[in-house]
Amino acid sequence: MANPNALFGTITELTTDLERGTFISLSDGRDARFEPNDRRVSVLEDLRRRKRLVYLDADDSGVIRNVLLPKVVQVDKIIERGGEISVTFVNSQARAVVKPGSDELRKLREAGKEGWLAVTIDDRFEVIDVRPVEAQFELPTFEPPPRLRWWHWCWWPWRWWSCWRRCVSAERAQELFDLCAATTCDPLTVPPPCIPFLYPDDGCWARAHAMCRIMIDAGATPRKIWIDGALVTPTVNNPNCVVYWGWHVAPTLCVSRSRWWFGHQEQVLDPSLFTTPVSPETWKSVQGDPDATLSASSYILFARAPGDYLDPTYAKTNAALADYRAALQLRSLGPDGPPPYANCQEAT
Repeated sequence: MANPNALFGTITELTTDLERGTFISLSDGRDARFEPNDRRVSVLEDLRRRKRLVYLDADDSGVIRNVLLPKVVQVDKIIERGGEISVTFVNSQARAVVKPGSDELRKLREAGKEGWLAVTIDDRFEVIDVRPVEAQFELPTFEPPPRLRWWHWCWWPWRWWSCWRRCVSAERAQELFDLCAATTCDPLTVPPPCIPFLYPDDGCWARAHAMCRIMIDAGATPRKIWIDGALVTPTVNNPNCVVYWGWHVAPTLCVSRSRWWFGHQEQVLDPSLFTTPVSPETWKSVQGDPDATLSASSYILFARAPGDYLDPTYAKTNAALADYRAALQLRSLGPDGPPPYANCQEAT
């Protein structure tokens, strides 16, 4: 059931009173306030300027307790398995749980694959609010990346030379990994253009595209690897110590293990999961679904969302990263504090 005290919309006005706190007005015509010294207020002006939809959970007195950023998405699949209902979205990696018989489930079913929705998901990956919105993009057709085959790793004779030329040493691969990882955000300040590796809930496609840009600028030739499945990935960077994905993507590099062509291996660079480049098999093994499938693509494939298929100017990348930087900062300034979370470290 939707929270009757929730406010939804874009921020239209912010007013600060030193004694009573910060008052906020939304496009839905409702008002609420943050208590004095609530540090999440520092994020609001950026959200107002970018006209970003917000979901504010307020108590009966109108004091805001939680701030979440809805995802503007289309439904991909609604999956019923073992008494649990989950939903995946075309333009989000998150896989969320929906309560059976809920109003949210009804709206998801009614929207089908054509309707655009603003879907609010909490830190436990539960859908708590669904609202129809106007279409965000022109919807072109596109093909997903092909299944990963053995010949993608430079097997054919006429590709040996080009493959060898794009490979790097293991030492160079680690340097490039560290170069990307060094751009991670301070979770309390998230200064642009940092990459929010500490917010693994969603946004992998933007992180991967930003990493490819860094590696290309450094003279490397990255590709991308995609995984599709019912992914359940442990992490110390979510308060619940786990994230649920329908798919995930990260950059890859061809890494030389010797001077000969048969000594090459494609390795995955994913600072959200590892501290070093790893094999595709190792990357897959930590994501909780042995039946998941891997796909390879050129680095130019930005996302498998309508309208976001390519992003040669990195404009969509920057917009998505801004959203996930804000989500990371809101979580870090909230009651759970910044990652990594001690309860998750103890569990591992």
